[in-house]
Amino acid sequence: MGTPVNQVKATLEPNDHPYRNGAWTPVFEELDTDDLEIIGNIPDDIDGLYVRNTENPVHDSLGRYHPFDGDGMIHTIRIKGGKATYRNRFVRTEGFEAEQQEGGPLWPGLMGNPHDARRPGMTAHGSVKDSSSTDVVVHAGAILSTFYLCGEGYRLDPETLATLGPAEWVPDHGISAHCKVDEATGELLFFNYAIETPHLQYGVVGPDNRLKHLVAIDLPGPRLPHDMAFTENFAIFNDCPLFWKEELFERKLRIPAYHPDMPARFGILPRMGQPENIQWFEAKPTYVLHWANAFEDGDEVVLDGYFQNDPVPPPLTDFPPGYESMGASLDLHSFRPELHRWRFNRKTGETNEETLFDDYAVEFGMFNPQYAGRHYRYVYSVTGEPGWFLFNGLTKHDLETGETEHVSFGEQRFGSEAPFIPRSNARSEDDGYLISFITDMKQDRSECIIIDAKNLSAGPVCTIVLPHRISSGTHACWASAEQIGQ
Repeated sequence: MGTPVNQVKATLEPNDHPYRNGAWTPVFEELDTDDLEIIGNIPDDIDGLYVRNTENPVHDSLGRYHPFDGDGMIHTIRIKGGKATYRNRFVRTEGFEAEQQEGGPLWPGLMGNPHDARRPGMTAHGSVKDSSSTDVVVHAGAILSTFYLCGEGYRLDPETLATLGPAEWVPDHGISAHCKVDEATGELLFFNYAIETPHLQYGVVGPDNRLKHLVAIDLPGPRLPHDMAFTENFAIFNDCPLFWKEELFERKLRIPAYHPDMPARFGILPRMGQPENIQWFEAKPTYVLHWANAFEDGDEVVLDGYFQNDPVPPPLTDFPPGYESMGASLDLHSFRPELHRWRFNRKTGETNEETLFDDYAVEFGMFNPQYAGRHYRYVYSVTGEPGWFLFNGLTKHDLETGETEHVSFGEQRFGSEAPFIPRSNARSEDDGYLISFITDMKQDRSECIIIDAKNLSAGPVCTIVLPHRISSGTHACWASAEQIGQ
């Protein structure tokens, strides 16, 4: 078992919310342990840190709870020399500390009534708390946790997981969840989106953790971009036709609507470009939650991501009463994402697009990070449990041959997106491993699994049993020992 290190005041009461039970049951222990059961052998050429962010509520919500409202909890596995050490900590955000002092909730969440807030909102989007519980990357020797509605961006020590505080370079409107790290340059690319002008900002942070570029990008109004992409020379932004209902802003309500009569728009900007340098392209209407990768091909910028066939799906008829619409908005099988490719010709201004694969409803794609922003071949996506925001397997798509390989996590076993770990002296792009935490409901435990990326269907090469069952989650990353300064 792990060694408890902190006491967290939790007031969460048992309830029937579908995303506070089962695989989404929160944990409140903060542990350190190197006493881990290992099934099989950890490959001795792995040396680095696996990091996953998790929505993990500590208090009952003010109003209806949405799983994106949970407090950020970071879980890590440090692997070196065939051995592993596990650690987990809450992200000590300003909101987390304020609620610890209060002994209860102070802000409503995504589905709550904004007028119930007991203190002013903490993001550019109204009354919600910045819980820093969405994504996580490693940059400039530290973990950076982020929040989807544009929060501060909190840095954590990769060894101790101590919260170091907000990143100093974050602009007033915060940063969105999905920053991008270019391993080739050491730069971090970020964006934010806001109800007030500027509706979109884009910036670049150098490998020294100092802001080196920040520009405002003009949009027709407030939008809801969740992710961005980049190539060697360009940053790519999206203006999809799913965004807030502006007529409700005066009532402080944030309710999105889909506008299928509007095209999806894509802005391509030189990495260090000015607003007047952006070039806009139009494409079929959709909403894209996450991108895979992008690269340059002559006059074209090529972008791969997950095209949603039904961005606003009908409610789930077999979901717990009162949660039918929320359930559909989180279910991959409801909004039916497919791996899709857009080609933007910067010379002619034309867009060409195609569906690459429609064999599975897939999302949350990962790839070899050494190929980020460059021509690549393989994408590793998750598949979803029908009706739930739970991931039950991984699919490898070969973009050159069209071949597909799939592995299931097993019955009542749920994982997260699976970062790619390049093997030392790799001989090919897929020469490496995939890593994920698994929540196993049948055995009532959590594990870390490592899979050979060249042979997914063989299943894990090793399994590391964690000291407690952790909540299911989504976003994760891998950082080499060099990237964490160890």
